[in-house]
Amino acid sequence: MKYILGLPTDDVERREEFGTAVALTELGRAAEDLGYEGVYVTDHPAPTPKYMAQGGHHDLDPPVALAVVAAATQRLRLMTNLYILAFRKPFAAAKALATLDSLSDGRLIFGTGTGYLEPEFSALGADFAERNEHLDDNLTLLKKIWTGEPVEGSGRDFQAVGNFALPTPATRPHPPIWIGGNSRRALRRVAEHGDGWLPMRVEKKMARFVHSAAIETLSDLRERLEYLEEQLERVGRTGPVDVMLSPVALGYGSASFDRGALTAELSQLAELGVSYAGVTFAFPGSGGLETRAQLLDWMERFAKDVIRA
Repeated sequence: MKYILGLPTDDVERREEFGTAVALTELGRAAEDLGYEGVYVTDHPAPTPKYMAQGGHHDLDPPVALAVVAAATQRLRLMTNLYILAFRKPFAAAKALATLDSLSDGRLIFGTGTGYLEPEFSALGADFAERNEHLDDNLTLLKKIWTGEPVEGSGRDFQAVGNFALPTPATRPHPPIWIGGNSRRALRRVAEHGDGWLPMRVEKKMARFVHSAAIETLSDLRERLEYLEEQLERVGRTGPVDVMLSPVALGYGSASFDRGALTAELSQLAELGVSYAGVTFAFPGSGGLETRAQLLDWMERFAKDVIRA
């Protein structure tokens, strides 16, 4: 099991603690030194007051924030979780992501998904109803753009007449693509386009809000993994697919987790085929995390009690 740490780039109210280059540099170096495999950041460029009142968040722009971390580290993986392609034009997104992968010598994990906040799509001039089609089309297109060769053709929001983009990503043929979502369509997308799957812990009462299927239990996860295996066989793929999930036993808001319960859950997840654990200690408004020093202490304790153990 490898561990990817969620950086609090969504805690924009405490800029001095979590939202400066100094803060990201310190957190990135600490994560690397402590043995975390990587760090991830989220993507909500235009949330609404209603979403914020329901526990939502803002955040720093993902490629910019991760570029700061890249400059301060040597091996730490840099993950977008999730970077919503439907918010952006494909050539512009391909350029930002390729630049990040090139600058970091191939450390990007490109996590992406469809998104779920319809008013956010409207504010960004994106089509919510066609977000699935947009994602499928643009995953294919990004792979073409990332070859560095001229691209011919047109789509929902582009027309290319031999346009091409350099630099190409340092990772060849392209950065690993990890796809989020619990639905069967999302799992088919993983099989057709992805190198990894990012399931979400979603209760049934929240499934409609996030426009995804519920995953509440290990049985739910097992059923989805079995379906993913069927889809991989359907498209003729035999290699493994990475899977990352945040363990329930870790909780949110503090580092006072039950080590025994967490270890047991991680073992169960590993047996099912989960290869990465997402580690998040707090989120805005949880009341648990106030300072960068506190987060650094929690990161160190988790590394000692779980990663090194």
